Amino acid sequence: MTRNLLEPPETLLPESPEAQGALDAGTDPAEVAAQHPAFSAAWATLAENALGRDEHIAAYAYARTGYHRGLDALRRAGWKGFGPVPWRHEPNRGVLRSVAALAKAARAIGETEEFDRCRQLLEDSDPASLEATDLA
Repeated sequence: MTRNLLEPPETLLPESPEAQGALDAGTDPAEVAAQHPAFSAAWATLAENALGRDEHIAAYAYARTGYHRGLDALRRAGWKGFGPVPWRHEPNRGVLRSVAALAKAARAIGETEEFDRCRQLLEDSDPASLEATDLA
């Protein structure tokens, strides 16, 4: 497959085996977030859980934290604010899930511009993330 030289390369975040292992083992995501505050998947889980309880403001706050921590991680990995962030790469999913949760919470509180911006970021990063997060 030939890569488009005008498009930046995919950004692939490094794995966080200790934090991911704690989440996978069923550790409370709040505890994981406290021990690993840069781990977006913990914040995404907190946001998704809050959305499931219709706690939209809490979901928004958790998702925004995961979003910002994720953007920091993406930038450290070479992302310039645009370009592919593939869903298929497991470590990228925390930030993509945080963006999706932020979109859903924003929509729930009537913040249409934020919803649209987050949805566009997901589409630009990897359209597969829209389907995976029920935003397609």
